Amino acid sequence: MHIEVAQRLQHTEEYYFSKKLREIDEMNKRGAQVINLGIGSPDLPPHPDVLRVLNEEANKTNTHGYQSYKGAAILREAIANWYAHYYDVSLNPQTEILPLIGSKEGIVHICMTYLQEGDEVLIPNPGYPAYTSAVRISGATAISYELNAENSWQPDFETLERSDLSRVKMMWINYPHMPTGAPATMELFERIVAFGKKHNILICHDNPYSFILNDKPLSLMAVPGAKEVAIELNSLSKSSNMAGWRIGMLIADENRINEILRFKSNMDSGMFLPLQSAAAMALRLDSSWYSELNAVYAKRREKVFHIMDILECDYDRSQVGLFVWAKVPDKYPDGYALSDDILHHAHVFITPGGIFGNAGKRYIRISLCATEAVLENAIKRIETELKLV
Repeated sequence: MHIEVAQRLQHTEEYYFSKKLREIDEMNKRGAQVINLGIGSPDLPPHPDVLRVLNEEANKTNTHGYQSYKGAAILREAIANWYAHYYDVSLNPQTEILPLIGSKEGIVHICMTYLQEGDEVLIPNPGYPAYTSAVRISGATAISYELNAENSWQPDFETLERSDLSRVKMMWINYPHMPTGAPATMELFERIVAFGKKHNILICHDNPYSFILNDKPLSLMAVPGAKEVAIELNSLSKSSNMAGWRIGMLIADENRINEILRFKSNMDSGMFLPLQSAAAMALRLDSSWYSELNAVYAKRREKVFHIMDILECDYDRSQVGLFVWAKVPDKYPDGYALSDDILHHAHVFITPGGIFGNAGKRYIRISLCATEAVLENAIKRIETELKLV
């Protein structure tokens, strides 16, 4: 018996990393011992105080029931204080913050709340593939806007202004940008907010990388009037080493919080309370936590720069975030070819930039989520392989 999948999934493929990890697993079963430098899953633990709070709260007898769909007050208040301290953004913890079971679910919640067939959505190219997938599942149409190094990986507003925007309802942005590492600037955020207001487009900013190798974290919500036209997603996955904990947040005007909650409340039953308490502790850590974390990533990034030099790739040393993005040399037709070459011969996995859109085909991306020792091993493997070629 064959049951067809729903039409909404006809053009939505399995996530690239899901498929690639199976291939790597098969290689490892054959003894390859692949070094995976592809995925941005922090390998460092959360702060000890975060783990202590999780343990203490989980050992209580009254913390295991269903929780509020809007999240616990302790977490919402911690988020508000965190935004005020680091982003200089004032939020009402009762009405303008919605905790999420990971910010990735927020992408789907937003799209399913506001989009339907006939709507169009501006998606960055290159950009996070989940934006396109969520838009397609909602029934709307994804319209890519191309980013390039010549324009510092920022939207080309002149080209966008000449486009037909009559059916565009939403625009996804992400700064610091993944995968390119382009930093956020207030000038860019101000221009994006103005663009959204001019064309009645809901701006959705995905902001999980603002603390990684970045001296000044920025929020789109710091732009005056941003709440009128924008939503921001944030996460503890990268900044607090809590990727598997699935703790995110959605920042928006009260009306939008309530609208999104209409969808979200039908999808889950709230987050485990000890997780929320531990997340609140993570948000209360002082700036030394981020300084120490970035000192580790800075050393790793130098190792990754070395890998890029060995591979004769071109890259910008000022990029920020959890990855290094680089253009492949002309001897490779694209990033896929380099990635496969290094995987199958040196047993090192590097992400091809083409998975983030066709504007990334000539690029590769390497994660900083590996120890210096692992990166040194990868360097030795790649150097050995290139000497044999």
